[in-house]
Amino acid sequence: MLTTRQRTAAAGLLAAVAFSVTGCSSDSGDGSGSDKIAGAEAAETGSSSPSASASAEKDAPVFELPSDLKIDIQRDAAGDSVKDAILRDAAYSAQANIEAFAQGQSQSAQLNRYFAGDALTYWVKQVADFKKDGLTLTGEYRYYDFKVTDVANGKTAAATYCEDQSKAYSKEIKTKKVLRTKASDKSYVLYTVQVAKDAAGDWQVTQQSWKKGDASCVQG
Repeated sequence: MLTTRQRTAAAGLLAAVAFSVTGCSSDSGDGSGSDKIAGAEAAETGSSSPSASASAEKDAPVFELPSDLKIDIQRDAAGDSVKDAILRDAAYSAQANIEAFAQGQSQSAQLNRYFAGDALTYWVKQVADFKKDGLTLTGEYRYYDFKVTDVANGKTAAATYCEDQSKAYSKEIKTKKVLRTKASDKSYVLYTVQVAKDAAGDWQVTQQSWKKGDASCVQG
């Protein structure tokens, strides 16, 4: 169970750290960097299609991604219905985030479904800001090693997962220039999320932090 001290610390995550979704755009990996998150109108980046990673579960979201952007979710069952639901929705939140940046939609339905509180406020601003920068996303994001680290009263929980950005890049919309960067250990990111169950039964990310180059995520 989360202690009072742990909950207090979790509540300060957004104020203490920054977040990252772009592929390898800087060397900062301690949560204090200035990585840019690209976002732009999907209509300007080519055709969109539902993500192959969207599951066939009842009420599962459908993520609309440009044809040159893919998301690979590698998630094993936890063997517990509550933990499985938490990890399922953590994976959905990661996909919702990428979709919002790819489409440049700061008020996307899926972003609002799988984020709340400080995390939602943060991402809404980031999507809007980077849409103005004329950037979008291309390549492939891979998510793996999903784990629930704590559950409190069946209403709040903590989880972690890894992101592989080694094949993901920012792309300029007007020129279609791909801003390629060299893959390194910092292409692998450990995310720590605090989630809360809403009235609809979804586990929404309310707080989130990241660490680039974490040894538990580095592969290759």
